[in-house]
Amino acid sequence: MSLRVTLIGIFALLLGAGALNLGMGLQASLLGVRAGLEGFPTLLIGLIMSSYYAGFVVGSLLAPKIVSRVGHIRTFSAFASLASAAALCHAVFVDPLSWAIMRGLTGVCFAALCLVTESWLNERSSNLNRGTVLSIYFVVILASTAAGQAFLMMAPPSGYDLFIFVSVIISVALVPISLTSTPTPEISEPRRMALRRLYGISPVGVSGCFGAGLITGAFWALGAVYAQGKGLPTDDIAIFMTLVVGGGVVTQWPFGRLSDKMDRRYVIAGITIAIAALGAVAGLGLFPDGQGLYVLGALMGGLVLPLYGLVIAHANDFLEPEDFVPASASLLLLYGIGAVVGPMVATVVMKVAGPDGLFLHLGIAAALLAVFTSYRMTQRSAAPSDESADFVFAAQGVSPVSFELDPRAETEEGCETDT
Repeated sequence: MSLRVTLIGIFALLLGAGALNLGMGLQASLLGVRAGLEGFPTLLIGLIMSSYYAGFVVGSLLAPKIVSRVGHIRTFSAFASLASAAALCHAVFVDPLSWAIMRGLTGVCFAALCLVTESWLNERSSNLNRGTVLSIYFVVILASTAAGQAFLMMAPPSGYDLFIFVSVIISVALVPISLTSTPTPEISEPRRMALRRLYGISPVGVSGCFGAGLITGAFWALGAVYAQGKGLPTDDIAIFMTLVVGGGVVTQWPFGRLSDKMDRRYVIAGITIAIAALGAVAGLGLFPDGQGLYVLGALMGGLVLPLYGLVIAHANDFLEPEDFVPASASLLLLYGIGAVVGPMVATVVMKVAGPDGLFLHLGIAAALLAVFTSYRMTQRSAAPSDESADFVFAAQGVSPVSFELDPRAETEEGCETDT
């Protein structure tokens, strides 16, 4: 099957995935800004934002069973409807407990929606083009997430309008998915590699995915809260968050290709040292405010967002091809746990140090990961270059099924792994 035919076949899936991430990207920043306007305590904002990742982890574990029981379209329709309703409930019940519950429910829903979408994409791709399909899918969801930030300027976050818009966008995502003629694939619960075994294979992979969750989860969940605390108006917060995502999109490939040419741990250590340095400068209030905040957002986004993909690539360098999917599923779970913990820890620091405490948290977490990565470089040599797979574009907030699309999941004979 040619790539052109495949892309025509998955156009509806990509359209639906784009709509979902557009709505989710807007909702994440909207909630942070609105929580600040409502005067929610900083610690409770961290709990609200962390609950999304907690829900996503739970949803990732439960969704395969639900899809197997009721089917793809029914699962997608049910969870998209729930996510749409949850968006409206944020506007109706404006209190921290309700928001934490609704945010957790949104995470459960989005995990199921990702699983269904990526299962269909996997069904429609082949060994010859699945790497391209995966890259296109990641570009769509990252571009949509970035575009969602711009819609924060559409109406005041203190009103109902933006919550209604999020609900409408998520509901609209139902249309192309529900009308797709793509055959529904079989799905089974993904296997996960035991963490003890995985740590024995790749200590940096295990610690790096948890650390990436601590860093990325906090920055993504609280970036808008930080910008609001620094005095930026709503329109400028939207620009700040767009630059955060855009910075990560721009640097993914350069950092990835650089890591293909050397021990990936040098790149991971270099990035985490840069995050630590930038976090210290910004956390101590030494980075210029005003226009400098936009530069800070783009720089930190460019450093933080590629970290997860680099860690996955490093772990894969020491894995057998047939182990890539179960190992990556475990690493994704670790990332999710880190993303639950990250915003809560960051808000504790922010309560003490103010908005700049977010960058202190990022800097400390990155420094710890840099130290461990540097230590591991003294304990084991790099993987032989002829045994390392090329870096693959990566995005957070996906299901374990996305790893079945990854060309690194092929066996030596070029067959897909049995998951």
